[in-house]
Amino acid sequence: MVEIEEIGEGLRMERIGAHSHIKGLGLDENGKARVVADGLVGQVKAREAAGLVVLMAKEGKLSGKAVLLAGPPGTGKTAIAVAMARELGEGVPFIQLSGSEIYSAERKKTEVLMEAMRKAIGVKIRELRNVYEGEVKELDIKTGSSPYNPFIKVPQEAVITLKTTEEEKRIRVGPNVARQLMEYGITEGDVIMIDSKDGRVSKVGRSTESFSYDLEAEQIVPRPNGPVLKEKEFVYVLTLDDLDRMVAKRRGGGIFSLFLGVEEKEIDPEVRAAVDRQVKEWVEEGRAEMIPGVMFIDDAHLMDIEALSFISRAMESELVPIIVMATNRGITKIRGTDIESPFGMPLDLLDRLVIITTDKYGEDEVRDILKIRAKEEKVNMEEDALDLLTKLGAEKSLRYSVQILGIAGVKARSKNREKVTKEDIEEIAMRFSDVREAVGHLKKYEEELLK
Repeated sequence: MVEIEEIGEGLRMERIGAHSHIKGLGLDENGKARVVADGLVGQVKAREAAGLVVLMAKEGKLSGKAVLLAGPPGTGKTAIAVAMARELGEGVPFIQLSGSEIYSAERKKTEVLMEAMRKAIGVKIRELRNVYEGEVKELDIKTGSSPYNPFIKVPQEAVITLKTTEEEKRIRVGPNVARQLMEYGITEGDVIMIDSKDGRVSKVGRSTESFSYDLEAEQIVPRPNGPVLKEKEFVYVLTLDDLDRMVAKRRGGGIFSLFLGVEEKEIDPEVRAAVDRQVKEWVEEGRAEMIPGVMFIDDAHLMDIEALSFISRAMESELVPIIVMATNRGITKIRGTDIESPFGMPLDLLDRLVIITTDKYGEDEVRDILKIRAKEEKVNMEEDALDLLTKLGAEKSLRYSVQILGIAGVKARSKNREKVTKEDIEEIAMRFSDVREAVGHLKKYEEELLK
């Protein structure tokens, strides 16, 4: 049973996600992009094109196609992919991996891609369960260092205050629930359900008590009645990969896996076939529905000809997510061959891709993005500090200025100051180099560096 504990008063904690502020593509009713909306800035042409792709996906017209986002580094390719998933609806799976992640000594490349695809296909299931349901009045998510990488912050637990018309209850949940709360972008004012047994989270909508007309594409629902903990029809989303692993675990892997918990590195194709048959039965009985999500492959040029061929074949399958790839390369060799091609991809694959290009941000757009990031990271800046940070972003790179922003916020808090000053930005920019400065430094000491 998942660990959920009712508690008294406690400390507040903060959460920060790279794209947690993105609500959608920021399009109006005519499909035209607003300059700043839903957490996105600029890239008007690319966002409008992505909106048309979303419409194609909703109408089932994307079969046999995939999307390629092409543009310089730091131009919002990942953000647009996340926004596409948000536009497709609540609970739509979004899976991100790099083209280099498929190379593993333990598993085949095609197995890694197949697993990612099945993680990006959701199955919405309806069941009667004991759930915690209510409007989120307070949400504090505690993050800590990953056990696998101490420099990466991951959710460790969350403290949630849920309110109904009759009751208010405060509960503490474990890392699995905390991760789902972050993934679904749950904020104060949302109405949610949490399965008390396995901790699956479902977002019902936005409470009428907290509705703001600044929020778009939100389902408005009344604050729930009755107690917080109740028996109710619980609608949640499992992925095909979740079901694969549940069936594989049930079938067992021999005496060693039974006692030692040894897990198979690859899922048997027979298991996946059995899952597909079961899901089809549920759909026909009306107990479930399929939710194709988004599989986003960054640095797609790093995939070799075998992996690209697998993607090309998978695009024709019936059970396939929306495949979105991104690259910042021009004419380069297709990995595993001596053939040069645009974006490092075979021409027959490129002919079947919907290609969307992104452009570098202008200074005004950099300023708007920095404002959004500062608000998300709860960093207050003086106006001249924002001016200097905007200039750095336009001259060097947006990613560099965002990094400087985060460091400046830490420095100001360490000095017990509420605002970041221009002097903070100048000092940090002097201490931390961008890519070009770092390369120049290496060239300066080229003869003294190890070969």
